[in-house]
Order: sequence, then C-alpha cells, then structure tokens
Amino acid sequence: MRILLLGGSSFLGRAFASEALARGHEVTTFNRGRSNADLPGVEIVRGERDSADDLARLVEGRHWDAVVDTSAQQPAQTVISARLLREHADHYTFVSSVHAFADWPGQVVNEESPLHPCPADTPADQPFSNALKAGCERAVLEHFGAGRTLILNSGLLIGPYENGGRLPWWLERMARGGPVLAPGDPERAMQVIDVRDFAAFGIGVVTAGRTGRYITTAPAGNITFGEFLTTCREVVGEPSDGRPRAELVWVEDGPLLAEGPDSVQPWLELPLWAPDMPEMAAVWLADTTRAQEAGLRCRPFAETARDTWAWLQQREPAEDTNADGLKGRKGAHHLQGIVPAKEQRLLAALGTTDAG
Repeated sequence: MRILLLGGSSFLGRAFASEALARGHEVTTFNRGRSNADLPGVEIVRGERDSADDLARLVEGRHWDAVVDTSAQQPAQTVISARLLREHADHYTFVSSVHAFADWPGQVVNEESPLHPCPADTPADQPFSNALKAGCERAVLEHFGAGRTLILNSGLLIGPYENGGRLPWWLERMARGGPVLAPGDPERAMQVIDVRDFAAFGIGVVTAGRTGRYITTAPAGNITFGEFLTTCREVVGEPSDGRPRAELVWVEDGPLLAEGPDSVQPWLELPLWAPDMPEMAAVWLADTTRAQEAGLRCRPFAETARDTWAWLQQREPAEDTNADGLKGRKGAHHLQGIVPAKEQRLLAALGTTDAG
C-alpha cells in the first residue's frame, strides 16, 4: 500500500513508519523536520500541517491508499488536512486518545461512550484540553467521511523513543539508586501499551480497510503499579558508580495528597501515579474488547522496559531545564518527575523501605 503519515518521525509516528516499512509498504512522511530524523526508506515531504499551501503542495500529483494522522492536536489542523486529502487518499486513520471521552478517567469507557462537546469548527490555537481530540475526530468525520475513516483512541503509550518522559523518568530514577518514593497502592492495576504494539495493530487494521473506532491500549490489569516499578528497578540493575541500588519506599496516597508545601501532584511529579480517588477511578479500565477481537496483541512490560532502557543508554544526554533539579530532553513535550530535594523530604517523613 501507499501510506501517508502526517508526522512520522517522533515516537508514535516513528513506530508507524517502522511498522509500515517492515511490512513492505511505501511510506510518505509529512512533517517540519524539526523533532527527529525520518527513518531511511520513507519519502520525505517537509511542511507545516497548519498551512493549506504546504498541504496543497504535498497532495499535488499524489494519491495514497491510506493516511495515518498521528500529529493533529487542534480541530482546525484536522479540518485542513481532511479537506485537502479527501480527493487524494482512500482511507483516513486518526490517532485520537481516551482523553476524547467525556467520562474518562472517572468512568469506564468503550467505543460508544460520549465524547467531549468540542465542535469541528473550533477556532485555531486553543490552549490544551482533553476536549480538543474530540473536536479533531469530528473534523475528520465531517470532512473526510465516516465511511472511509478509522479512529484509534490511544491509551498510555510507552516504549523506545518516548517523548512524554514517563517510563524514561522511572528508569533513570532507578538508575540513580537509593530510596525511591513509590506512591500509592502497589496492587493498583494499570493499562499501558508499547507504542510498537499500537502501531502494529494500527497498520493491521488500516491495511484491512477497517473503519469505525477502536479503543487501543493494553487489556485492563495487564500489570500492577508495583510490578511496573519493580521491573524498572530490575531492568536498570546496580548503579555503575557504586551508589546503592534503588529501593522502593511505598507511601500511601493520603499523605502525598495532603495540603501543604510537600503535597505531590499526581501523574506529573510521580509519573503514572493515579491515586485512588473518584475522578481517577477508571483511568486504567478502558474497555479494549473490540480491539482485542480485531487482533490487538501486547508484549510483556519487561520487554518494553528493557528496550526503552537500552535506547536511553544511547540517547543524547539530558539537558538541565529547571533550577530545582528537574530535567528535560530535546523533543520532550513535558517535564516529568519530582524535585530530588522534595522526594528526600517526603522519604524522611513518611517512608519505610521495601526493597521489592
């Protein structure tokens, strides 16, 4: 097949490009060329997806069997691409998110769950919100047509080349060794998917010509938070500079959420920590039955952790981006991780060590 990737060089787009090339498809990528290098073997077209002129140049004289849109964040972006591509492509896959569902993460969602009320004609350059993905979905459906559109609602993606900094932060924190603040309940079930498994499923349903919607993440409960952190610790092993090996120090949700200067922000300061509270009750419970029946398969987390750690070893060094000790990397979308001094205060006040 001839496949156009809107994006195609960073994390999810890279995974789609790699999977499509491995299956022998012809791949065109359309991006600005600012984040990461495109994979060898793809046809590269540079441009801004917000620009109708750039997209018109992209489609001139070209036709694709399928488009996979991994990069749209604003409905206005999606309107432009769907309008211009509808005469130049047979099928449009939009990678959305479980964020598009109005009831998530407080309630279990499936493919029929209501979306946030964000219209397709939402003005450009809106501040980030979960609702924007719902508007992007409506834009594709309205301008490309439901009969030729596939929507993949992604769950939490992890793996090599991750640019959200969640799994990489935990791996690098384990590598620093010593007591590690482990928040909440170690038995809390999670639902994380390797980006390569997401892309393999995506290319499979694209080439099969599927339409409609699939919630695409790992089955609920495929790993617990305790298993997640323990695996990260085991994968990293002993620090190379003689420091003591990482030790998990479990602290219940309540003290970490208590008001005060050492209150901890869930998800951001301690990545993937979802406290036991009503508004996050179903964060790891999205219904993936339809995707599993369509062929979704997920590798063991230990494989993802090993491969991500191997990638981290050859990635460029972290750059200091915060005077308090947080670090970011080129191409990262978010700062993740608790300030070391704050972690040490909490460990001293609340922690009892469990080596896991």
